[in-house]
Amino acid sequence: MKILVPVDGSPFTKRMLAYLAAHDEWLGDQHSYTVLTVVQPVPPRASAVLDKTILKAYYTDESDKVFKPIRSFFDKQRIKAEFVAKVGTAADTIAEVAAKGKFDLLMMGSHGHSTLGNLVLGSVTTKVMANCSTPVLIVR
Repeated sequence: MKILVPVDGSPFTKRMLAYLAAHDEWLGDQHSYTVLTVVQPVPPRASAVLDKTILKAYYTDESDKVFKPIRSFFDKQRIKAEFVAKVGTAADTIAEVAAKGKFDLLMMGSHGHSTLGNLVLGSVTTKVMANCSTPVLIVR
């Protein structure tokens, strides 16, 4: 199974990784994992005055901060994974990568707000589910 794992380094990501480690059916060579992090873009006015190499270094540093502990987790579990960093809005980018990559499953953590909380605050998970045809496994 080809699985996309969007991560942001939050406690919800850690909870999702703990779920992954606790369930043997997700481990092993029968699955291929792509770990995705999405860095919020620098506002256009700011990015217009920044040197492109500085901007690229910023995006790389931000994604590396998220990936470092997750790489360690995958190494300890002996799970091979591809790590991909994108710049954009999280929900739209996750749904786009899932569609273009033809993933079988999208596995992500969620904070578990109530329905009212999602209406007021919005939720990346809710937006991904609305914009994505790939099945989504949400770990709370």
